[in-house]
Amino acid sequence: MSASRAGIIRQRKSFAEEFVRKLFLLFLVCLTSILAFGQAESAAQPENRSVNDSAPPMLGTYWAQGVLPPARKPPSPDMVWNRGEIMPTANVHVIFWGPRWSDPVFAADKITGMDTFYLGFGGSGYAHASNEYTGTNGQVTSAVTYTGYSTDTTTAVGGGNTAAILSEVCRVIGSGAVHNGFYPVYVDLPRGTNDHYCGYHSAGTCNGVIVQFAFIWNLDGDRCGDPNDTLGLHSQGLDTIANVSAHEFSEARTNPNNGGWRNTQGYETADICGSPSPIPHDFVTFSNGSRWKLQALWSNHAYDTGTGYPDSAGELGCIDN
Repeated sequence: MSASRAGIIRQRKSFAEEFVRKLFLLFLVCLTSILAFGQAESAAQPENRSVNDSAPPMLGTYWAQGVLPPARKPPSPDMVWNRGEIMPTANVHVIFWGPRWSDPVFAADKITGMDTFYLGFGGSGYAHASNEYTGTNGQVTSAVTYTGYSTDTTTAVGGGNTAAILSEVCRVIGSGAVHNGFYPVYVDLPRGTNDHYCGYHSAGTCNGVIVQFAFIWNLDGDRCGDPNDTLGLHSQGLDTIANVSAHEFSEARTNPNNGGWRNTQGYETADICGSPSPIPHDFVTFSNGSRWKLQALWSNHAYDTGTGYPDSAGELGCIDN
C-alpha cells in the first residue's frame, strides 16, 4: 500500500473516531439537560408533597385502648416545629355520612350535639390551649367559624379508604373549599374488629385547594375514645365522638399537613395526652356554655414551666385551657 493511500485511511479513521466522540459528548449534554430540567420541575412543585390526593395518610390517629405498646420515652416530650404551616383560624363544616343519619333513633343527640360542640369550640379556653404554636403562616388562634353541617344518606365507606373519605368531602363542599377548612366526616358504621382506631385527621386537595378533614366511626357502645362521662350530660355515643373530635381537630390546627408540630416520636399535641387512654381531668366549658369531658392537650410551655396535668409517663405538660 502506498504511503499516500495509508495516510488517507488514517485520516478517515481519525475523522470517524472524532465524530463518534463528539456524538457521545452531545448525548451526554442532552441527557444532563433532561435530568436538570426534571429536577427543576420537581423543585417547582408545592412544598407540601406529603399530601397524597389518591390516598392521603392517616395523621394523628386516635388508637383504641390496648393497641399501642408502651411508648419509648423520648429525651423530651416537647413538640418541635417541622417548618410547615399551622391553622391560624379554622372554618368548620361537618359531614354526617350514611343512611342511618336519617333515623332519629340512631341520630338521637349526636347531630344537634356536634352542632353545639363546634358552635362553642371557637373562643373557648380549650381552643386557647393550642395557641402557643406558630408556623410559616402565623400563629394558631382561637378563631373558629362554624358553617353548619351536611347530611349524606348514601352508603358510607370505612375509614381505611382515605381516598374515598376525601372524595366525599370534595363532593359535599364542592367549590366552597377553603384552605383553612376543616371537614370532619362522621359515618354511621361501627368499627370492625380489625379497625384499631377511633378516628384520624388528614389533608388533601379539593378543586386545587388543600383542605383538612377527619374521619370518625360510629362509636355507640364503643370504648374507643370514650371519656367516661359520669355526669350524663350527653349520650355515650355523643360524648365519645366529641372527645375524638377534640383530639383530631386540635391536631389539625397545630399540624395540618404534617409539617407543623409533633415530637421526636411523631406524636401530635393530642397523642401525647390522649391516645390510647385520655388523661382524666375536669369537664371543659365552651364559649356557648356547653360542657364536655375532653382529653387534655400537650403544651410545650406547660412542660417547660412544670405545670399542667401529667401525661402517661408522669410528666407535667397536659392542659385543657
